[in-house]
Amino acid sequence: MPTAEKQARVEKLAAMMAEAQAIYLSDFTGIDVASDTVLRRKLRESGARHLVVKSRLARLAAERAGVCSLGPHLVGPTSVTLATSDPVGTAKILHDFAVGGGKLAVKAGYVGGQVLTPEQVIALAQLPPREEMLAKLVGAVQGPLYALAGVLTALLRGVVGVLTAIQDRKRSEESYSSAAPAEG
Repeated sequence: MPTAEKQARVEKLAAMMAEAQAIYLSDFTGIDVASDTVLRRKLRESGARHLVVKSRLARLAAERAGVCSLGPHLVGPTSVTLATSDPVGTAKILHDFAVGGGKLAVKAGYVGGQVLTPEQVIALAQLPPREEMLAKLVGAVQGPLYALAGVLTALLRGVVGVLTAIQDRKRSEESYSSAAPAEG
């Protein structure tokens, strides 16, 4: 392949790495074409890209994208998965594929400016879905607010009860004093 073509590939990969929310590196040794096609389809549906790139070119692209820390993991047969929208969902797809018998071994991940070990990528993949985590957060915030609203309502009921009792007492005193015979 001519050098200009390689440079163009490196630049394109560097641009994709720079805009990705997460980058996962995997060893794809032993994956057949049919399995790879299934994996690529699932990743594409989730908004991720799965590329097989020469390690040397991927190292150059990583340097240009500012993710030099991935360099040591870019040796041997390596596929690069770029998550553009959902880093956790992409990690789940890769993990599920590997656990489901796909011959894929995650080498490293890069999320939020940090390099992740394969164990950390697995931990990320085992997080609950984003919607579930948001629902739990809303529930955690909403519970104390409901309790506070209940306490404030009870206080207001208490104040209204006291005011009603005072009003009833004054009425009964007025009616008692108007019913009492006048002295004089």
